[in-house]
Amino acid sequence: MSSLLLPRTAPPPISASPPFLSPRVHIPPHVYKHPAAILLELCASMRELHQFLPLIIKNGLYNEHLFQTKLVSLFCKFGSLSDAVKVFEPIESKIDPLYHTLLKGYAQQSNLDSALKFFARMKHDGVEPNVYNFSYLLKACADNCDARKGREIHAQLVLNGLSANLYAMTSVMNLYAKCGVVHDASKMFERMPVRDLVCWNTVIAGFAQNGMSKRAVDLVVMMQHERQSPDLVTVVSILPAIADLGNLRIGRSVHAYVLRRGLESYVNVSTALLDMYAKCGPVGTARKIFDSMSSRTVVSWNSMIAGYAQNGDSEEALDLFQKMRDEGLKPSNVTVMGALQACANLGDIKRGQVIYELVKQFGLDSDVSVMNSLISMYCKCRRVDAAADLFTKLRAKTLVSWNAMILGYAQNGRTMEAISLFGQMQEHNVKRDSFTLVSVITAVSELSLLRQAKWIHGLVIRSCLQNDVFVMTALVDMYAKCGAIHTARKLFDGTDERHVTTWNAMIDGYGTHGFGKEAVELFDDMCRGDISPNDVTFLCIISACSHSGLLQEGRQYFTIMKEKYGLEPAMDHYGAMVDLLGRAGQLEEAWDFIQKMAVEPGINVYGAMLGACRIHKNVDLGEKAADKLFELEPDEGGYHVLLANMYAIASMWQKVAKVRTLMQRKGIQKTPGCSSVDLINEVHTFYSGSTSHPQSEKIYAYLGKLIERIKAAGYTPDTSSIHDVEDDVQEQLLNTHSEKLAISFGLLNTKPGTTIHIRKNLRVCADCHNATMFISLVTKREIIVRDMHRFHHFKNGTCSCGGYW
Repeated sequence: MSSLLLPRTAPPPISASPPFLSPRVHIPPHVYKHPAAILLELCASMRELHQFLPLIIKNGLYNEHLFQTKLVSLFCKFGSLSDAVKVFEPIESKIDPLYHTLLKGYAQQSNLDSALKFFARMKHDGVEPNVYNFSYLLKACADNCDARKGREIHAQLVLNGLSANLYAMTSVMNLYAKCGVVHDASKMFERMPVRDLVCWNTVIAGFAQNGMSKRAVDLVVMMQHERQSPDLVTVVSILPAIADLGNLRIGRSVHAYVLRRGLESYVNVSTALLDMYAKCGPVGTARKIFDSMSSRTVVSWNSMIAGYAQNGDSEEALDLFQKMRDEGLKPSNVTVMGALQACANLGDIKRGQVIYELVKQFGLDSDVSVMNSLISMYCKCRRVDAAADLFTKLRAKTLVSWNAMILGYAQNGRTMEAISLFGQMQEHNVKRDSFTLVSVITAVSELSLLRQAKWIHGLVIRSCLQNDVFVMTALVDMYAKCGAIHTARKLFDGTDERHVTTWNAMIDGYGTHGFGKEAVELFDDMCRGDISPNDVTFLCIISACSHSGLLQEGRQYFTIMKEKYGLEPAMDHYGAMVDLLGRAGQLEEAWDFIQKMAVEPGINVYGAMLGACRIHKNVDLGEKAADKLFELEPDEGGYHVLLANMYAIASMWQKVAKVRTLMQRKGIQKTPGCSSVDLINEVHTFYSGSTSHPQSEKIYAYLGKLIERIKAAGYTPDTSSIHDVEDDVQEQLLNTHSEKLAISFGLLNTKPGTTIHIRKNLRVCADCHNATMFISLVTKREIIVRDMHRFHHFKNGTCSCGGYW
């Protein structure tokens, strides 16, 4: 791409306009010189045309072919085809240019059917079509995305001996490219014996606009090898393709070429450049280009606002949106969508509602794309009820509308509503796409039901989307979250194309399942390939090391993240490092790490420290972490429970009571533990101590015998977290925990050897973890438990977590 810097001389462009009159038409010299003819040449509006018309009639010029043709041309230009026809029809001896001009008018108004009918009339009246007639019709077909009729015009063009005409073939290429049949455009391009700059630009734009960005970039390189110099159109076409690829190196090369050729003063070039930089990462460079622009269009503002929103600087996006309004520019639908995305990123429902009022003020509430953005904004702000209300009232629902609402339900934990809405979408015969399936897969992932996972996988295959990288990535993530980590790896290995998110999903899957060594091996494989790890990759691998006690490896990854890959750690990375150090018992090092952080520690950092102190019974550091934590006023009441449990383990019952009193005063309630198990197309949910299940008597009777069996195998109840009751009551309370009830139900209702899958809404308690290991031993069953943090694979008396959970 560096050759793009070499200046070359472009060939002269081919005129896109036909000759005004054919040479065989004789026009008296005085007609050209008449003032009315000059006025028509200068005419700039319909109002002026109606003023000049009486002058033409008064001077007896209305019947002159020059004026007739010019009047037809101007009426078409100003959008009044009916007036053009009124001039055309009464003329007794119509000359060919009249036909050509009116046909151009029909085509320019994208009145395809009328244009084709008039073209047929031309041939019937004996008018020989020229290359421009065909180009007008092909453009009308392209504007209407009508490839079938375009092929018919293409055939007519060949029959008229124009298959070797460069201008005509470029028009055909443009048709196929705009209709999405870009491979046909490419075939025509490859067969051309001679290619001019317009021809190259047409095929490059075709590939770029149809999502084939790499092919577009390759063509720019090829055109230079054939000694064609890229121009302004080439640059504007290729920059969006480079942005899609995220290839900053090539983008900078094109920027250098723009500076060498002096193209930076064109507003569309500068806008395309800032859009490219914003999408490739360095939004600061994009802002410098934006600030240096002497004139900006709404598109320039849109690109900059969207760039900030997409790069996580949503506050700056909203500030720029306000600045745009202060400068008196009216936001477009794209502007509003960028601002709504920023509100969604911030979870700022108040500013989102202010923008909704502006939407109504600007009359954009009938724009379905804007309404779709509003639905997404409400969903991300956890106001899925408001989103559902908008969705219900939306009359012209598009596929994007359905997708946004399904994903909104899935992301807000309302998985059954997501799957139900998907069913309604099918009933309305709305054709699903890859995004639809990714949204439904997200919902199934949260359910953690292997049966549902297999159903959606089958649907992907029937939809012929098993080669879509985003769908396959979602499937890998889904199987990992449904406990089938080995199936996830098979899918990962069988995927031809892998995005960085595909690697992240598999590494994260291994981490949450406690397979830290496999996660490390996969990360190393990734680093040896063409895809570089991103910030999410490092979060996944550090967390995987934390879950598996791989202390040294975790430290190493945190170091190379910045030193080798230039990635600044975010708060989540710091939290993962504290978790890594804390779980490994390095509490002093973890606390020292927090003190030396480059940014002010957040809730997740102190929360990880408190969790580690509870595990290792370090009350002093735990209290320090808790004090800092509660200064930040977390919404999650689980941290108070964590602190109370730490005190309970240390038998500091007065402090336990103090924490519980504080919780009561703040209205914080402990989330009741529940566990679910899937059986014969039904999900059975159990709460600790509940007796509402139809099989309750059988379950409790079976569980009593099971406890006796595991005690005989060496199980000892852990009652350290329960106090103020007698010993036998403590044990009785432990034996009614929801995990034990769900496991007993699963064992009762499945065949020997069947794996039991349990979903727990909270962290697995120490006693249930210990008991489940013994249950897997005495029943010879594999039991997979997914809690709020990770998976536990219990088999033959051991757990995959190795004590790190």
